[in-house]
Amino acid sequence: MKNIFIFIRIYFNFISFVILQICCILILNKYSKTHEVYFAGITNEMVGKVNKKYDNVYSYLNLQKVNKQLAEENAHLRDSLKSSSIYVSSKIDSTAIIIPDSASLPKRKYAFLFARVVGNNITSQVNILTLERGRLQGVYKGMGVIGPQGIVGEVIEVSDNYSRVMSLLHRKSSVSAMLKRDKNSGTIEWDGVSPEYVILKNIPKSAKIFKGDTVVTSNYSSIYPSNIMIGTVQAIRKDNSSNFFTLKVKTSTNFSSLEFVYTIQNMRYNEQHSLEDIKLKLND
Repeated sequence: MKNIFIFIRIYFNFISFVILQICCILILNKYSKTHEVYFAGITNEMVGKVNKKYDNVYSYLNLQKVNKQLAEENAHLRDSLKSSSIYVSSKIDSTAIIIPDSASLPKRKYAFLFARVVGNNITSQVNILTLERGRLQGVYKGMGVIGPQGIVGEVIEVSDNYSRVMSLLHRKSSVSAMLKRDKNSGTIEWDGVSPEYVILKNIPKSAKIFKGDTVVTSNYSSIYPSNIMIGTVQAIRKDNSSNFFTLKVKTSTNFSSLEFVYTIQNMRYNEQHSLEDIKLKLND
């Protein structure tokens, strides 16, 4: 308390000046319309700047929640796309009742579940992602994984709450792909050189290919819907020992900045693979 009185005595003149200035401003603001408008403008400007700073900080801290909400909404929108369904005719072969073909109804083939990426690597030859979604949340081995810009990889291991994904940037990764323009199909692999490029093999030399052509997933994939973006052709190389091109493709997905992805459930995956396994056994 003694120190406070000493401080006031030392700075009495300055404190008195500040108090008088505040009183003058209050009086001017109250009795002069011109000054009232002027000070109100300054106050609004200062409050606006403070609110803007606060809003920027709040928005930054709230980004993760917003991204999660957007990912959930995107998963719902993907579920509602026509490409996620197949149309099965409900026409019945009966002499008594015939339901016209116009009664064909969409049957869900693919379901999309969003997942948060909690682990990622792009610097090795066998790159793996870790997702915060597992068996208890509907993820199982063999599901395809895509991001906002295109395909990401395939689920290879699952625990109760987490799953591991073999990235497209993995030396053992192989994806059925096609050129969007003319539907010529081949296989996407990674050569282990750059995380920005993959290789499209087995495109016949009869195909007309141009730099910039879009590469998407083909109809032959059992884990991806067709026409999911993979990348664009950057270079074309002829293989003199075969009748095929080898294409260098720039990936549409930026693997270094993945935050949220979508796992894809093919509702007919088991049925398709069971039939394919029978065919393989017959060929043996």
